Amino acid sequence: MDNICAIILAAGDGKRMKSEMPKVLSEVLFKPMIKWVIDSLQKVNIDDICIVSGYKHNELEKYLMSIDGHFLTTIQKERLGTAHAVITANDFLKKNIDKDVLVLNGDSPFIDSETINKSYTFHKSNRNSATVISAKIKNPFGYGRIIRNEENQLSKIVEQKDADKNTQLINEVNSGVYWFNVKSLLSVIFDISNNNAQNEFYLPDAISLLIKNDERVGAFSVDDENIIKGANDRVQLNQLNNIAREKVLLNLMRSGINIPFTDGIIIAEEVKLGDNVTIFPNSIIKGKSIIGNNCTIGPNVLLDNCVISDNSTVQFVNYKNYKN
Repeated sequence: MDNICAIILAAGDGKRMKSEMPKVLSEVLFKPMIKWVIDSLQKVNIDDICIVSGYKHNELEKYLMSIDGHFLTTIQKERLGTAHAVITANDFLKKNIDKDVLVLNGDSPFIDSETINKSYTFHKSNRNSATVISAKIKNPFGYGRIIRNEENQLSKIVEQKDADKNTQLINEVNSGVYWFNVKSLLSVIFDISNNNAQNEFYLPDAISLLIKNDERVGAFSVDDENIIKGANDRVQLNQLNNIAREKVLLNLMRSGINIPFTDGIIIAEEVKLGDNVTIFPNSIIKGKSIIGNNCTIGPNVLLDNCVISDNSTVQFVNYKNYKN
């Protein structure tokens, strides 16, 4: 994509995770959540990326140096809300003044390249100053509600704490992912107030200010509510791992991989499997492992960064290739 940049909000700590590392480094299917987000951006050729770090930023920066890509980082020294986080990337925005920027969260790993592409097409075709990615979910409690007018256009976003009974019945919610025209964003972001219960500066208020200024805004709704899910604690992280695991296994079976029983089978997204492969229970395959054609893996196998030759049977093995 041309003329596009992105800001990833990644300043959160792992307090509710009971973790000592930045929250975005918590892993889903053996991969840090922020890497899922970066991979989706890179798949659509968004390479101009600013990452807003905070808690233990040195650890996050060290991780970023270990992966492909060049990232600008900025530090949100005080966590004063999502709009405040974006303000810390002010220099990055000014440098990209003539572009559109995608603002997204580093702890919501399932935002995919298809959603990014489709939402940007919607954003540009409607000549919007801002576009919110939304989703209809079964349990909207805690999310900001998307309010549409009679023409089905976005009129405002109402946070849970401000929602009356009728508004709480609305199940279309704000994902926390936004497209902004950079000039339009900079025209309102410094006018956002922290006059709220948390005394924080919230990015959805930029939408309200743009609407007040008669600029075009919209909401692009996705069909899969998993796309907007994030994790604040270990329970939610477990849910994300289960979603990712099931998606990988379903895709493999649809591609012809024989998995008679899925019990205890965990396969990382980046693993490559050949034709006519059978996987038996309690098999974990991770890293950049490559499984050849006509192989049988399992039961009771752990393979990490391993290459298995064609026509092999691997059972009751725990092996890691430390060279990779």
